[in-house]
Amino acid sequence: MIQRESEAKLLDIASKFKAVAVIGPRQSGKTTLVKSVFADKPYISLENPDNRRFAANDSRGFFQTYPDGAIIDEIQRVPELFSYIQEILDRTKEKGKFILTGSNNFLMQENISQTLAGRIAYLSLPPFSLNEIRSAGKLTTDDDQLMLNGFYPPVYDQDIPPQEWCINYIRTYIERDVRQIKNITDLIVFERFLQLLAGRTGQEFNASALAVEVGVDVKTIQSWVGVLESSFIIFLLKPHYRNFNKTIVKRPKIYFYDTAIVCSLIGIRNIDHLNTHPSRGAIFETMVVSEFVKYKLNRALPVNLYYWRDKTGHEIDLIIDNAGHLTPVEIKSGKTINAEFVKHLNYWKKLSGVKESFLLYGGSQKQLRSDGTAIQNWRELDEINNAIATEIFQKQR
Repeated sequence: MIQRESEAKLLDIASKFKAVAVIGPRQSGKTTLVKSVFADKPYISLENPDNRRFAANDSRGFFQTYPDGAIIDEIQRVPELFSYIQEILDRTKEKGKFILTGSNNFLMQENISQTLAGRIAYLSLPPFSLNEIRSAGKLTTDDDQLMLNGFYPPVYDQDIPPQEWCINYIRTYIERDVRQIKNITDLIVFERFLQLLAGRTGQEFNASALAVEVGVDVKTIQSWVGVLESSFIIFLLKPHYRNFNKTIVKRPKIYFYDTAIVCSLIGIRNIDHLNTHPSRGAIFETMVVSEFVKYKLNRALPVNLYYWRDKTGHEIDLIIDNAGHLTPVEIKSGKTINAEFVKHLNYWKKLSGVKESFLLYGGSQKQLRSDGTAIQNWRELDEINNAIATEIFQKQR
């Protein structure tokens, strides 16, 4: 098992709450993690038809079989269990009694909000982070290969070729999970929507334009985006609300959690194709932004990440808002630094009065410029997160 960064936080919240829900996309390693961390607890998967029938037809008898608690995998498959768990948790003072997992955040939140509010803690488990792959000694030094490989565990611990794995993953997701979350009857149209969305990773989400291309109405597009969000295929990066007396863009940007999925959906099969593809920069940006999101999720921290763009085209790829302390981050896939890389950072810093900024790029040179911009390879992005987390910048100001 590759050590997961979220393990320490999982143990921490299990010592404070009566139940913990570990959610995330399929194949992100949820089952492996909880079985390792809570090896003393019985494990029940509700994907198993026999277990599912037992839990659905005799819920009280099901829980009497596990008086000391259990790991219940894919619990959203039997929603009626949540009411029984509520009753059990109200009678006990034991912490970490139930560990619940699920790949469908929409169904879990709907049921938990009704029955388990205040009794349960969440932990979202994304695919592997850069550091997790690095610690396992499986990190390639080539950024293009890393984008093609993506970050899903089966590619690394089962040595499945990423393109083969992605094709089957997407097919399984569309044919199974989409039907489970929402009654989408025309899966061919939904798949086309998914492909068009992948071509827009790192771009503003324009529901009207997508609706025209897909051939459905705007409400359907918005509903489908909600499906993808709830199943951890995509996330929306909201625009930062501070406008500094500028007219700013108010649409969110859309990102995929994993670049291998993007490459598969838009037909990128090898490094040569990726090198010359017009979406390479957006895919690189997707990889870096998703790493910042993973850092937050693995520590159960608020995802306080935004972007900023005004109507004249000035844009900051990422703004980290740490209780009002803003840290701008620009992301460039190029390997050679040029003046254009920091142009928008300098413009935004003049507007905001912020002094520190970061440029993360594909090259290896490291600089700390007199204007307060730290330039470094994107693979060192955790230095930014750790500095903010320990309030180094605040102490220096």
